Amino acid sequence: MPDYPALAAQFSDQPDLYSALFQAAANGPLDLPALLAVCDPHVAARLASVDQGLLRAILRAGAGQEAVVGLGDVLAHLAAATPAPVFLPEINDSPSIALPTANERPDMPAFSDQAFDTWFAAQGVPYGIGLYGENRKVYATDQFADKASHERRTVHLGIDVFAPAGTPVHAPFAAKVLHVTYNADPLDYGHTLILEHAGPVPFYTLYGHLGGSLPKLLQVGDHVTPGQIIAHLGDWHENGGWAPHLHFQIMTSMLEQTKGNFFGVGHAGLWKVWSQICPDPNLILRLNPARFEM
Repeated sequence: MPDYPALAAQFSDQPDLYSALFQAAANGPLDLPALLAVCDPHVAARLASVDQGLLRAILRAGAGQEAVVGLGDVLAHLAAATPAPVFLPEINDSPSIALPTANERPDMPAFSDQAFDTWFAAQGVPYGIGLYGENRKVYATDQFADKASHERRTVHLGIDVFAPAGTPVHAPFAAKVLHVTYNADPLDYGHTLILEHAGPVPFYTLYGHLGGSLPKLLQVGDHVTPGQIIAHLGDWHENGGWAPHLHFQIMTSMLEQTKGNFFGVGHAGLWKVWSQICPDPNLILRLNPARFEM
């Protein structure tokens, strides 16, 4: 039996409770409620203020387990599946450019700068590709912070596909519509779709920055078929304040998110955990690796 009081005492002065939890689990699995019950009230309040599913994933990963139960089954299922293209014409059959954000393209405006539209149109390609796992400075606002850590969520958990507003988005697999939501905060997703897919264990895909056609196309509980048009790319006024693009993301768990949103960026210090909760979306998009290079 773990010595929960002794473990809890280590958390009192920790600015990063996520890392502290990960390290505390190194000697074996821990029960989150049992740990919270003996924590200092201030520490317990900090931990209670964040997604409890994320905390459980951290404890599992810290103990050397899969951060999400069934992760390996989901990854094997995706590797064996044949997804329908999310965009037509297919990206692999079309010109595209990679759009890294660490000043690799010094003349490129930020994705949240309306000058990006003119810049992207001048590139003469139908698709631009934003990178998974990229640490982005644009996520430095309080919106991407929480009480459990001084570290903000800055690492991108999806792949971005830039294309003109109104471009159709297609379902890669059969699915049930789990959420159709408008996430209205600045630099949030705007119109958002989350699909639930069957497999050895369920998994989920998220489509962010969509157009106002979404609630006319789909409702919660609808079933979609592979290749079906499920949404269109949104323009600035409806997609959270971004250049038109799709944020495409896989989730192996919804954690405790129930309101039609999900974390689109994670903590760099928790990448071992976040990359299991949200594995590489290229498992579905199947883009040639060269598409992500300058």
